[in-house]
Amino acid sequence: MTVEISQDPWAAFDGLLGVEVVEVVETIGDGIGSLAFLGRCSTEDNQDPETSRGWQYGNAHKFVEPLGGVIVEEFFDIGQSRSVPWERRPEASRLLAALKDKDRGWNAVVVGEGTRCWFGNQFSLIAPKFAAYGVDLWVPELGGKFDSRNPSHKMLMSVLGGMSESERQHVQARVRAAMDAQVVNEGRHQGGRAPYGYTVVDAGPHPNPRKAAEGYRLRVLAIDEPSAVVVRRIFAEYLTGEMGDRAIANGLNRDGIPCPSARRPDQNRHRLADGWQGGTVRAILENPRYTGFAFFGRWTPRDAARPGGRRSRSRSAVPQGRS
Repeated sequence: MTVEISQDPWAAFDGLLGVEVVEVVETIGDGIGSLAFLGRCSTEDNQDPETSRGWQYGNAHKFVEPLGGVIVEEFFDIGQSRSVPWERRPEASRLLAALKDKDRGWNAVVVGEGTRCWFGNQFSLIAPKFAAYGVDLWVPELGGKFDSRNPSHKMLMSVLGGMSESERQHVQARVRAAMDAQVVNEGRHQGGRAPYGYTVVDAGPHPNPRKAAEGYRLRVLAIDEPSAVVVRRIFAEYLTGEMGDRAIANGLNRDGIPCPSARRPDQNRHRLADGWQGGTVRAILENPRYTGFAFFGRWTPRDAARPGGRRSRSRSAVPQGRS
C-alpha cells in the first residue's frame, strides 16, 4: 500500500484539523469589507493602554488588510479583567448593543488577540449573538473567520479560552507570591488600612529603581504605642479566660478608650465611631498580625449577586508566613 504525503506539511496539518485556509487571491476585489476592531487591556502590571491598543490594532489590521478588510470602528476596554463578562465591560457591552443596529456600518468584527478578549467559556456564550445578527468574527489564531459549523474551530476557541484562564491564574499566583514574600521577608506594607496598634511609616526610596525614579516610597508598619497598649490589654484580659469579647469591649468603653474608628476617623470613614463592639475585639484577637504572623492577602475578594446589580465581598484567607 502506498501513502501519498503532501509536499506541504502545514497543509496536511490543516487538513487533519479541518482548518480551511483563506486564499488571498479569491478575496481581491470587494474583499471582506468593513469591520469593527475589538481589544482589551488590563491596568495591572503597569500596562500602558496606548501601547497595548497599538499592537492589538496592528495585529488586527495586518490580518484583515490583505483580505480587503477595512477597520471603521474600535471597541477597546481599558482596565477590565478578561474574567469580567462582556456585558459588564463598557466597550464590549457597547459592541453587543451595536449588533442590533442595522446602520452600524460594519458586518464583521476582528480581534487583535483571542486570549485578550475571551476567557473560559465566554466565547461559547458570545458567538451565537454574533451569528444571530449575521456578524462574522475574524480571529488571528484561527487564520480566518470563525465557522460555527466547523468542529475544529469550536475546539480551538475552547482551547484559547482555557489558555486565557490559565494565563490569568498563573499571573495572579505569581503576583500574590511575590507580594506575600515582600510582606514576610521584607516587612513591607502593601496598602490598605494599618491594623489597630500600628501606623504606616516611610522607609526610604522604593527598592525598584524605576519606581524610585517616579517618586514611590517604601512603606512599612511600625508600632503605635498608645493604641498598642490597648491591644496588649485586650489579649491579657482574654487570656485570663474570665472575659469574653463583649465584656472586654464594655470595659474599654467604660474607661473611655477611643475605638479604632474614633482614633483613626480618616481611614475609617465607613464606621460609625460609636464605641467598642464585641466584633471589633474579636477581629483584633483573630488577626494573625498580633501573634507574629504577617502575610499578604488576608482577605480575598469575591463577587456576590444582589438585586439591581453586584457587589464585592471578601472572605478570610489562610496565613502563609511568619514575620
